[in-house]
Amino acid sequence: MDLTTILGLIIGFIALLVGMALKGVTPDNLINLPAILIIVAGTVAAVVIAFPLGEIKRVPKLFGVLFKEQKLTSDADLIRIFSGWADIARREGLLSLEAKADEISDPFLKNGLGLAIDGQNADYIRDVLTEEVEAMQERHSAGSLIFSQAGTYAPTLGVLGAVVGLIAALKNMNDIDALGHAISAAFIATLLGIFTGYVLWHPFANKLSRKSKEEARQKMMMIEGILSVLEGEAPRVIEQKLASYLSMEERRKLAAKNSDGKEAGQVVEET
Repeated sequence: MDLTTILGLIIGFIALLVGMALKGVTPDNLINLPAILIIVAGTVAAVVIAFPLGEIKRVPKLFGVLFKEQKLTSDADLIRIFSGWADIARREGLLSLEAKADEISDPFLKNGLGLAIDGQNADYIRDVLTEEVEAMQERHSAGSLIFSQAGTYAPTLGVLGAVVGLIAALKNMNDIDALGHAISAAFIATLLGIFTGYVLWHPFANKLSRKSKEEARQKMMMIEGILSVLEGEAPRVIEQKLASYLSMEERRKLAAKNSDGKEAGQVVEET
């Protein structure tokens, strides 16, 4: 479970409800069926129009990505894995890593190591794996764009809902109480549109984008590690090269673990 997504939603709703209470507005004012229909159904309709069916079908999976913790192998563990492979390859030859390839659950890393074992040259491996990363980024970008566009549509639809409500309010000009109630209800649509747009959809798009960038960054690190093993670089050289992907704190932890002789964890499958 991605705790930051859950925590952010909780804080957002609490801020809204407490803010309303401080202004003397009760939560039941939010229960406005016409406003909810215009905002929710209108946003869904706009998104469905804007994107092809193949991308719309991925929305449930995207929600899963948002609410699940990203399962990536730590960079420090990857460095130790590549260092270990380099040591084996230098002593026993690259083909000795075939047994290691069978133990890998990450498809990207397994494919890259397989290409190296098959004798492909470094330029070919880099091109193939880089194209795979770029294709992944394109897919992820299309997914985050759905939420980004929803965040753009929702506030505007909130204004539309307010206009509809004001049109209804103008029919009650002779009844001051009914007029005030109608105007209040009209602005609920604006509130819902802005809230869903800037507290839900835009942050969701940003979260997907950040997770995609982190996954792409680690895959680029894998490419460098695979090529370093292929080129027969020494384990220590590989550690120094890939340490550039780590923060200073992570570098210190890596050095401490290496001195303790601890083995790296298993590579997990991409989610």
